[in-house]
Amino acid sequence: MGKKTLAKKKRLAKAQKRNRRVPAWVVMKTDREFTQHPKRHNWRRSNLQKE
Repeated sequence: MGKKTLAKKKRLAKAQKRNRRVPAWVVMKTDREFTQHPKRHNWRRSNLQKE
């Protein structure tokens, strides 16, 4: 296995943090208008979005 560069490691960590559900208080505050995170991804089905 290869080594990850720091830049790639930071990008992957950011993507991992972003890949969570929207908090319940946000759903309530937006009156269920914002229920899913737009940048959500599945590790098997889709690749990461380019920034």
